[in-house]
Amino acid sequence: MGLFIELYLDEDVDVLVAELLKARGFAVVTTREAGQLGQSDVSQLAYAVANSNTLLTHNRADFEALARSYFERGQEHAGIIIAVRHSPHEIARRLLLILNAVTADEMRNIVRYI
Repeated sequence: MGLFIELYLDEDVDVLVAELLKARGFAVVTTREAGQLGQSDVSQLAYAVANSNTLLTHNRADFEALARSYFERGQEHAGIIIAVRHSPHEIARRLLLILNAVTADEMRNIVRYI
């Protein structure tokens, strides 16, 4: 892992969030950019894990269950951030609080809510 969190946005997250964060110098990949549109939640998390990305989603129930499953099987992930639906600017503002204060290593296997 390392110092800076690199985000992977689930397809239900507005791509404007990615653009706002990229403008601040953060590494962000959208589902479309990754060629992962229409993939299952399991596949989305697997993609994020394979690329050491922290996954951002609005899908609380499914990704809480996936995080629990990973924990029970002793599998690691680079973190999951579950965002309440707000405007893209508000989500980006909340993410910046994490991105500027938490390292990628500190985010490992953590689920955070914003």
